[in-house]
Amino acid sequence: MSAEPEVKVASEPEAGAMPEKRAGAQAASGSSLQGFGRPSVYHAAIVIFLEFFAWGLLTTPMLTVLHETFPQHTFLMNGLIQGVKGLLSFLSAPLIGALSDVWGRKPFLLCTVFFTCFPIPLMRISPWWYFAMISVSGVFSVTFSVIFAYVADVTQEQERSTAYGWVSATFAASLVSSPAIGAYLSASYGDSLVVLVATVVALLDICFILFAVPESFPEKMRPLSWGVRISWKQADPFVLFVPHQERRKPGVHLGAGQASHLLGT
Repeated sequence: MSAEPEVKVASEPEAGAMPEKRAGAQAASGSSLQGFGRPSVYHAAIVIFLEFFAWGLLTTPMLTVLHETFPQHTFLMNGLIQGVKGLLSFLSAPLIGALSDVWGRKPFLLCTVFFTCFPIPLMRISPWWYFAMISVSGVFSVTFSVIFAYVADVTQEQERSTAYGWVSATFAASLVSSPAIGAYLSASYGDSLVVLVATVVALLDICFILFAVPESFPEKMRPLSWGVRISWKQADPFVLFVPHQERRKPGVHLGAGQASHLLGT
């Protein structure tokens, strides 16, 4: 009998408490550590745009460095690097999403963007370290998992699909525009300038999160503040393969962070 109220309390933030979460986030935005303005989809879109714009700039230089470093196995090594990165991202995304339900979205936005962009300047310092760090950075290359949780915090249920689409369109716009700009700068001024510009854009994104992005999930709205503990089941990436009906059971409860990984909130 005692377990049922706990499950009910844990499930309320995803479904019925969006207005309260938004109000709580607005009230928390007055703190000096919360950034500028109220939490909004615009904050999430800018973070995504800057991160992937920085990486898009490196499309042409990365192919050049990849060929110079692995002349005999260029495409094989590219596939291996991206495969390891993707696998690590798949395994870590639900965990980081669940942890953001405990400690808030902003720290994990900062963490994911920092470690995702950390390899960028290494391209001109040490190509071997650059490609090694790209692979390992897959553990933190899950900004979308936290971004979608952020969007879920600041929108009501009927607005959420539109907001997700808007953020995804911003991501696509960054990847469409930045490779062309990077290729032009590379042809005109060399790869070193492209890497420098990409590094500056990445630093701008980190500074934007640190100083301008408000926390969307105030402490009083987090499950731990109600005495509800986060289960390791919430960090299970293989919940993707669990039938939708099974996810509704008490033992397979999802937090907003993990649910955002499923793109089903």
